[in-house]
Amino acid sequence: MKSTLTLCLMLLMTAPAFALDDEAERFVKLALELGHYDPDYVDAYLGPAEWAQAAKDNLRSKDDLADAISALYSDLNEMSLRDGESIVRHRALLRNVRAMDTRMRMTNGETFSFAAEARLIYDVVLPEYDFSAFDRALDHIEELMPGDGALADRVDAFRISLTIPEEARNQLVNLAIQECRRRTAEHISLPPNEHFTLEYVHDKNWTGYNWYQGENESLMQINLDFPTKIDSAIDLGCHEGYPGHHVWNVLVENRLLLDNGWVEFSLFPLFSPAALIAEGSANYGVHLAFPRDEKIDYERAILFPLAGLNVEQATVLDKLNKLAVALSHSLTATAQLYLDGEISRDEAIQQRQKYGLLSRAHAEQSVRFIEQYRSYVLNYNLGQDIVRAYIEKPGDDQASRWAAFERLLTELSSASDMTH
Repeated sequence: MKSTLTLCLMLLMTAPAFALDDEAERFVKLALELGHYDPDYVDAYLGPAEWAQAAKDNLRSKDDLADAISALYSDLNEMSLRDGESIVRHRALLRNVRAMDTRMRMTNGETFSFAAEARLIYDVVLPEYDFSAFDRALDHIEELMPGDGALADRVDAFRISLTIPEEARNQLVNLAIQECRRRTAEHISLPPNEHFTLEYVHDKNWTGYNWYQGENESLMQINLDFPTKIDSAIDLGCHEGYPGHHVWNVLVENRLLLDNGWVEFSLFPLFSPAALIAEGSANYGVHLAFPRDEKIDYERAILFPLAGLNVEQATVLDKLNKLAVALSHSLTATAQLYLDGEISRDEAIQQRQKYGLLSRAHAEQSVRFIEQYRSYVLNYNLGQDIVRAYIEKPGDDQASRWAAFERLLTELSSASDMTH
């Protein structure tokens, strides 16, 4: 029996077509082929199974696929829209194809500077990073956590002391996610059947991941390679779930794919301008759902006691996390230096230890993430800054911020639109 989503897509594809519909279909089919050469490229696919099978069965050579993607990019650049076609949709599709063309060229061995990659894929201009500002932030953290040995080791030991006990982890994480959902549902209307499955995994280069399954369902994975800290429960619940990735995926599927009939949104490319919105909004979503001191208050009142942890440590943790915000861009700064060949791999690991306040093993994982996802890392910090400024510009009350946040998820803006 065919799913509701499949039936909807079949109806969409038999509706009167605009020129953009044809180009959108080309994009999806080419992206499915690229996914066989670039395994991280396709983050989710909700379209017809026969398209995915055809991409596998009729996979072109890398050179032929690169030519086909380049031709689509050229056609989109030159096309004239018909009456009734969306300028915003065309612009978003063009930028997606530009990003796809860049990833294809990288797959074929072409190299780009970190800044060029950021502009071509994520539509963003990088700031200049100042390590002296990071050093000043470390000085403040040193005052908070004095002692012997490297500051990173002291901070790591403190965080380890706030590990959620294994026997309480599942209950605590689920409780945190449900609180994130409750707060989000007060402001954003979600489909009644939306849900997620929580799964714990190992041997990943990330801490958490949301794999969208379609039809309002997500698989949320949490990596147990490192201990789960008490303050990460809310972070993961908001970022991967509510109002983060799960909510974004649900809104895109329902509003852009099903309501608008825009078939390009049957495929979610990981490397595209939308990634800055996705990661930036997911990070900002923590602060939106738990404004001011509400996160630490909730952790102190509910999560610390449930985990059997010393509630008095919550105050120190809160101060540490607020001071560490000034270090968030150090990830991108190190990634840029490393991927541009200005520092060695070991120097990159040392920088991640120092400025990420990480153990050696965790810093190595951070560098593996950089190696796998490259300039994608900018979306977590620069993306959050851009999203925050865009959402908070219209007003400082929570209602207006939630409304702006919801609009942002589906209005197809990207970084260059939001910063000009």
